[in-house]
Amino acid sequence: MKITEIQDLIKFVAKSGVSEVELQTKDVKIIIKTKNGNGKYAETPVIQANVPAITTPAAQVVVSPAAQPVAAVTPPSTAEKKAAASAAEDAKYVTIKSPMIGTFYRSSSPDKPPFVNIGDEVAPGKAVCIIEAMKLFNEIESDVKGKIVKILVNDSTPVEYDQPLFLVDPS
Repeated sequence: MKITEIQDLIKFVAKSGVSEVELQTKDVKIIIKTKNGNGKYAETPVIQANVPAITTPAAQVVVSPAAQPVAAVTPPSTAEKKAAASAAEDAKYVTIKSPMIGTFYRSSSPDKPPFVNIGDEVAPGKAVCIIEAMKLFNEIESDVKGKIVKILVNDSTPVEYDQPLFLVDPS
């Protein structure tokens, strides 16, 4: 029985003038006692609900000795091999990360060239992009010296705090 149904039942009993109502279902027992005509309760005011505790049986798994699980080993696909090789290759690069949440822009305006392209040299203090946050345009500067190897974010897309933006080869 839902709480709204119980509240409706209490309101109905109060309006009907009945001094006591007892309702029992398979799951719930409710006793409602109201004041009689002289302002006193028939006995003591009681709203009682006995709800049995709900228990869920624990799942039991039985494995017979003859049916032991066997792990299947599949060779990595070519896509997985390329992803692993790419991750190992990217590990030697330094990452320039976003210092804030906002929108990433490669140039200061749509008609201007990007701050950096792949293959450009960067040095500490050189602007690499702009991140707009709350209508403020913040120039993000490189903190490493090297060559831009990869641009990890598309222009005019949202970025999160500490999200990688560029990979720089420091050598």
